[in-house]
Amino acid sequence: MTAPAAGPADITADITADIVIVGAGFAGIGMGIALDKAGRGDYVILEKASEIGGTWRENTYPGCACDIRSLLYSFSFEPKRDWSRQYPLQPEILEYLHQVVDTYDLARRIQFGAEVVSMAYDDSAGRWTVRLADGRTASCRVLMTATGPLHQPNIPALPGAGSFAGPQFHSAQWDHSVDLTGKRVAVIGTGASAIQFVPQVAAKAAQVTVFQRTPPWVMAKPDRPFTQRQHKLFRAVPGLQRAYRWLIYWEAEWTIVTFTKPRLAGLGERMARAHISKQIPDPDLRRKVTPDYRMGCKRVLLANDYYPALAQPHVQLVTEQVTAITETGVTAADGTEYPADVIVYGTGFHVIDAFDHADITGANGRKIAEIWRDGAEAYLGLAVAGFPNLFVLLGPNSGLGHNSMIFMIESQVHYVLKCLDLIDRKGALAVGDQAQRRFNADLQRRLTGSVWTSGGCRSWYLDKSGVNRALWPGSTVSYWRRTRRLSAGDFEPAVAPGSRGAPPTENTAAGDVPATGVTAR
Repeated sequence: MTAPAAGPADITADITADIVIVGAGFAGIGMGIALDKAGRGDYVILEKASEIGGTWRENTYPGCACDIRSLLYSFSFEPKRDWSRQYPLQPEILEYLHQVVDTYDLARRIQFGAEVVSMAYDDSAGRWTVRLADGRTASCRVLMTATGPLHQPNIPALPGAGSFAGPQFHSAQWDHSVDLTGKRVAVIGTGASAIQFVPQVAAKAAQVTVFQRTPPWVMAKPDRPFTQRQHKLFRAVPGLQRAYRWLIYWEAEWTIVTFTKPRLAGLGERMARAHISKQIPDPDLRRKVTPDYRMGCKRVLLANDYYPALAQPHVQLVTEQVTAITETGVTAADGTEYPADVIVYGTGFHVIDAFDHADITGANGRKIAEIWRDGAEAYLGLAVAGFPNLFVLLGPNSGLGHNSMIFMIESQVHYVLKCLDLIDRKGALAVGDQAQRRFNADLQRRLTGSVWTSGGCRSWYLDKSGVNRALWPGSTVSYWRRTRRLSAGDFEPAVAPGSRGAPPTENTAAGDVPATGVTAR
């Protein structure tokens, strides 16, 4: 029997659904579409903001763009044939996501302004209760978090920051009301966001002081606009765009060997040094921007305009540590105070510690923040022992340093659909503790000797103990293979003492659609 199409959600009432998804970025949107395709229409997506987009909604700083090629940074089942450039800008990515939501009529599934404050599993009922900031609750059999790792700005607690007289903001909270024309701007941080916005700031500001803790490896960005002829060919020749997508996928995929076998990173380092020599004539500045660690130990960045911006007369690169903020500027470790009218933090996000303050309670009252106190672990970056029917999309060790996260999302979506079929048959399930330990022991073994753990740097990939909790230790192909099939024996029934647990429920169909899910191709 086909269920009637869902109408606009009542945003004042409590919610009851089979599945709740938290977050309407790439992961939440991809999961929702897959559920509809699989005939699982009884779900809702909770989004804290008033718009979809996740990372690409939050980051609107000048020059914001993706460092993965546009044809690869899109869902495989919904190609966009009119990308303007090889590497897409933030507005175009956000526009693409809106197009996808419209195409799949997903807006009716999303509740905006629904900020989640806690999630708790009820052992006796076999259901999750999600509490919202507005006082409402959502009850569901299966819970999925799709909040992503790059949504909590990491602003350092610098002495005196509250005394600064001018505007100060993080790159992910860009204050567009502040006109930087003719201003003295201090930029703290030289990560992936900073190398994009520093050239834009330098084009307007009278003086830019960039504070660098560790120089990143920066490669030339082979970016260019797509031509009208290319767009016509994509529309006219069936399969051409997909073939191009596969070409750039494998071009990115082979680079994993330089991360897993650091001795092979030499070629990339020579190319990066040549990029520095070509763009920076001053030998002292060259020295400052040249890393002393192996390429890949920190995220490798792409830019054609960052080094030329640093070489401009009104831009100064400071390598002394920032120690304090004053009313009129920024103080470095050597005691020098650099005057500033505006401070911009390009200091990244809370990634490894993103769940430190998350209020997620699993079976028997176990708190995920407590369980992960010494390091976040999951099974396939998705399931967590002791947390039945919970899936953490883009969870621990499912990140990448070399290829598209959309590929990983689609692989995870495929796996979660298989888990849902198993839950339908068996009732509430959680990955077994031994299975999770075995998986992570193998994962950490594979990470040993990789550039991420032995490359001579500290990065956001590593936790406080120096353990990589962020990245998948191999190729995306290897992850795709691991998520093709479900090892049912690795999951255990979640049955409370004296209870038989929650019974399986039937799917609620979203319409006459084949149960195919989203493919990772």
